[in-house]
Amino acid sequence: MVRPPTARSAVPGVGRLGLLEPSAANNLRELAWDNVDSVPLLWALSRSPDADLALLTLMRLREALGNDWAALDSELRTDTSLRGRLFALIGSSSAFADHLVADPGGWQLLRRRDLPGREEILAELLDAVAAEPEDGPQAGPMLYRAKISGPEAVALLRKRYRDQLMLLAAVDLAATVENEPVLPYQQVGWHLTDLADAALTAALAVAVARVCPDRPVPVRLAVIAMGKCGARELNYVSDVDVVFVAEPADTTATRLAAEMMSVGGAAFFEVDAALRPEGKAGALVRTLESHIAYYKRWARTWEFQALLKMRPATGDLELGEQYRDALMPMVWTASERTDFVADVQAMRRRVEDLVPADMRERELKLGHGSLRDVEFAVQLLQLVHGKADESLHVQGTVESLTALAAGGYVGRDDAANLTASYEFLRLLEHRLQLQRLKRTHTLPAADDEEGMRWLARAAHMRPDGRQDAVGVLRSEIKRNTVRVRRLHAKLFYRPLLESVARLDAAALRLSPAAAVRQLAALGYAAPENALGHLKALTGEIGRKGRIQALLLPTLLEWLGDTPNPDAGLLAYRRVSEGLDSEIWFLRELRDEGAIAQRLMIVLGSSAYLPDLLINAPETIRMYADGPNGPLLLATQPAEVARGILAGAARYDEPKRAVATARSLRRRELARVASADVLGMLEVPQVCEALSSVWIATLEAALQAVIRASEVERGKPAPAAMAVIGMGRLGGLELGYGSDADVLFVCDPRPGEDETVAVKWSIGIAEQVQRLLGAPSTDPPLQVDAGLRPEGRNGALVRSLAAYAAYYRQWAQSWEVQALLRARFVAGDPTLGERFLRTVDPIRYPSGGMSPDGVREIRRIKARVDAERLPRGANPATHTKLGRGGLADVEWTVQLLQLQHAHEVPDLHNTSTLQSLEAIEAAELIDPADAALLRDAWLTATRARNALVLVRGKPADQLPGPGRLLSAIAIVAGWPNDDGSEFLDHYMRVTRRAKTVVERVFGG
Repeated sequence: MVRPPTARSAVPGVGRLGLLEPSAANNLRELAWDNVDSVPLLWALSRSPDADLALLTLMRLREALGNDWAALDSELRTDTSLRGRLFALIGSSSAFADHLVADPGGWQLLRRRDLPGREEILAELLDAVAAEPEDGPQAGPMLYRAKISGPEAVALLRKRYRDQLMLLAAVDLAATVENEPVLPYQQVGWHLTDLADAALTAALAVAVARVCPDRPVPVRLAVIAMGKCGARELNYVSDVDVVFVAEPADTTATRLAAEMMSVGGAAFFEVDAALRPEGKAGALVRTLESHIAYYKRWARTWEFQALLKMRPATGDLELGEQYRDALMPMVWTASERTDFVADVQAMRRRVEDLVPADMRERELKLGHGSLRDVEFAVQLLQLVHGKADESLHVQGTVESLTALAAGGYVGRDDAANLTASYEFLRLLEHRLQLQRLKRTHTLPAADDEEGMRWLARAAHMRPDGRQDAVGVLRSEIKRNTVRVRRLHAKLFYRPLLESVARLDAAALRLSPAAAVRQLAALGYAAPENALGHLKALTGEIGRKGRIQALLLPTLLEWLGDTPNPDAGLLAYRRVSEGLDSEIWFLRELRDEGAIAQRLMIVLGSSAYLPDLLINAPETIRMYADGPNGPLLLATQPAEVARGILAGAARYDEPKRAVATARSLRRRELARVASADVLGMLEVPQVCEALSSVWIATLEAALQAVIRASEVERGKPAPAAMAVIGMGRLGGLELGYGSDADVLFVCDPRPGEDETVAVKWSIGIAEQVQRLLGAPSTDPPLQVDAGLRPEGRNGALVRSLAAYAAYYRQWAQSWEVQALLRARFVAGDPTLGERFLRTVDPIRYPSGGMSPDGVREIRRIKARVDAERLPRGANPATHTKLGRGGLADVEWTVQLLQLQHAHEVPDLHNTSTLQSLEAIEAAELIDPADAALLRDAWLTATRARNALVLVRGKPADQLPGPGRLLSAIAIVAGWPNDDGSEFLDHYMRVTRRAKTVVERVFGG
C-alpha cells in the first residue's frame, strides 16, 4: 500500500492523482480540496479505479446535498472506512454513482461497520411493502402478505434492494482505496444470495396480496432456487433461476408464480423458470408428484446436472424440502445412465459453441479456461462419485472442490489452485458487472487500454516493478485461464494415476471402485480394463514410469474426446510397450504437444493404424509441425515411390528386396492414413498416394524376381514383362481396402520361343503374387489377375499378340468396359505402351459402342445389382454396390466413355473424376448432374475409407446408428460426432446421384 504524504508534503498535481478531466483542478478548488489538509483525501481519490468518475460524482453529490455537504466532507476527512467505501464505489460503478446522486442521503448507509445478516435483510425488504406473516391455513415461516401491493410497491422494493446491493458493493470494493479488509469471494456470494432470497420472499408477498387480496392463500407454493442462486454463489447482476412446486398446481398457484416473477423482474432481477420440466414449453407450476414422474421418465442428463444446485429458497419450505428429498437420489444415480457421457460432452460443446471464435479469449464465463470449465469439471466429478460418497453432496463450486480434495478425488494443491483461479475469474466478473449494473462476462477489448486500466484498479491490481497495473492484469488473466485448462485435465485424470502409480504413502488416491466409476463417466466402456492399462503404463520403475505418469493426464483427456477411448488406451499401451527400447518416444510426447495430441486422436479413432505405427514408429515423429506445416505432408508420393524402388534394388534376393519394399510401404501407409484421420488430406490425394505406393511395391517385387531369375539362368530374361493396372489401381483410385487388379503381359525377346517365354513369365507372375501376398501384420498385398481373358480359367500371363488376337475376336462387353481402366503400372514401359495402343481401338471403338453393346452393359449392371449385393446388406448404405454408390457412378461414367470417347479425346482417361470433368466439359450431361455424381463418388469413397480406418479391415457396408457410425463420421470428416446426421447426409447425396444414374445410365 502506498502511504499518502504527510501534512507537510506538497499537494500532488492532478496528473499524479490520475485525474485526466480538464475540469479536475477547478472541481478540487470548489470542494476546497486543493490544500495541504486535503492530501489524505486526494491520495485516497487517486486510488479509486476511475478517479475522474469519482470526482465528478462528488461534485454532483455536493450539489444534491446542498448545506448537508459539510457533514459528508467532515466524515470523509476523519473516517477512512467511509472514505474507502465511497471513493471505491463511485469510482467503480457509474450505476451506483447515479443511485447515490438520486438519493444523496444514502451515503449514510456506507457508515455501517458490518454487513446486515440474513434476517435483517429480509426484514428490510418486507418493511418496504409493510408485509406481515400470512395467517391462513397454508401459512408458513416464509409466506407473507404485503399491505402495499399497488404499482408503488415495485419502486419501493427496487430502492431498498439497490441500497442493500450498494452497501455490499462498497464494502467489497473498499480495499482498492484504503486498508480495508478484502471481502472473501464466498462471503460476497452468500450475501448476494441472502439478498436474492429476501427479494423473492418480498415479491411473493406482493403476489399474495394481488392474487388473493380478500382470502387466505389456498395453495402451498414452494420456490426452488436453481443455478448460482441455488448454490449460494450469485453474481451482482444475474438471472435468478427458479422452479415452482405447488399443491395443488391450479390456476391460483400459477397466478402466484407468474405474479411473483413479474414483481421480481421489475424490482430486482429477472426471475427465470426455464429450468423447469419441459423448459419454457412446460407448465409453470407442477405438483410434487408431477415433478417426480417427469424426472423418472423424461428428464435428460443435463437436467439432473442442474438439480445439483437446487435449494428451497422461499414460500412453503416444507414442500421444498420434500421436493429436494424426492429428487436428489435421482441426481446421484444419473451417472449410471447409458447416455451420460455423451450428454455431458454435448452440453459442454454447446456451451463453447455459444461463444464466437473471436470472443473466446475475452469471455470469462464460456470461453477457454473459463468459469464453465471449472464448473463442468466439478459437477461431473460430483455426479460420478456422489452416489457412493455423501460428503460430496454440497452445492457451491468452491465447497465442492474442497469436498473433492478432502475425499481424495482431486489433489489438494490442484483443488487450491483451481479454487484460486475460479475466485479470480469471478472477481473480474463481479467488477465488470458493477460498472454499469449490467449482466456481462466479457473483458474489455485488447485495444481498450482505458477499460483494462479501470478493471485492473477495480480488481486490486497494482504495478509490480516490471509491469504497470494493466500489464499485471493481463498476465494474471493469462496465467489463470491457462491454469484452468491444465487443471481441467488433471482434475479428471491425476487421481486415477495416483490410484495406480507407485507414489508415497501420503499421496491421496481413489479407491479402485472410485477410479472405475470415474473412468466410466469419462467415456470408457470397459473401465476395469482401462484401469489395468493405467497400472501397466505407470507401473514401470524409473524414469519411464515417471514420464508416463506426467503425460497421462493430458493424454487421457485427449483420448476421452476420441470416438473409442478404450481402444485408444489399449493401442497406446501396445505402442508404448512396442517402442519400449526407443528412448526418443516418450521424450517426443513430452516435449512436442502436437505429436502427443495427434497420436491420441489417431489411436482413439483408428484400428487400422496401431500395428502400422508399432512397425513403423518413425512415422510418429512426422506428427510434429515443421516450418512449412505438418511433417506428415512434407513427403510427396513420387518421392516415396523412388525410395521404395531404390531400397529394394539394393538386394538381389527377392525376399529381402520385397521385405524392404514392404517396410517402406508400411511407413507410407502409416503416413497417409495418419494424415487422413487427422483431416489433412482430401479424397483424391489419399487415392493417389495409396495407388502410388502400391505401384512402387509391385514394380520393386517384379524387378527383384526378374533379377533373381536372370542370375539363376545366367542369361537375360526370355521375355519383356509389363503389368497393366485395372480397376481402381488403373484409375489411381485405390482405397485402404482395395486389392490390386492387374493383367500380366509378356513379349518374347527376338529369337526366343514364345511357349518358353510365356511359361517363364507365368513363373515370374506367380512368384510376385506369392511374395506380395505372403501373410503379414501389414494390410494385405493381394495381386488379383481375375480380369484377364477367360477369367481365372485363362492363362495368368499372355503374350501381347495373344491379347491382341483375343480382344479382336472374343472380347465381351464387360471386358471392353474393364479395359477403360487399363494403365501401365510396372515392368517394361515400352511393352506397356504397346499393350495400351493395342487395346485402344477395342475400348474406344470408332463410332462408339453399338446399341447391342450398350444394352449388354445395362443388362450386366442389372445382374450385378441383383446378385452381387451381399445377403442382408442395406442397399441404401452399401458404399460400393448400394444405390448411388461407387459402382453406380463408375458404370455411368464408363458407359458415357464407351459411347463418346471416339469423339471426345479427353475421355481417354482411366480416372473416374477426371473423366467426369471431361463429360461435363463436353456437355454430355447437365453440369448439375455431373456435380451430383462427383459428390456421391467422393462421399462414398470417403465413407469407405473411413470404414477401413475405423474397423481395421476391408468393409463396404455402413453400420446403423451407434458408436461405430459416430467414429466413422468423425474420421470421414463430418463436423461433429452425430453419426445419424452423417448417415442422413450420405443417403441424401447418394439418393440424388441415383436419380441421375437412372436417367443417364438407364437411357
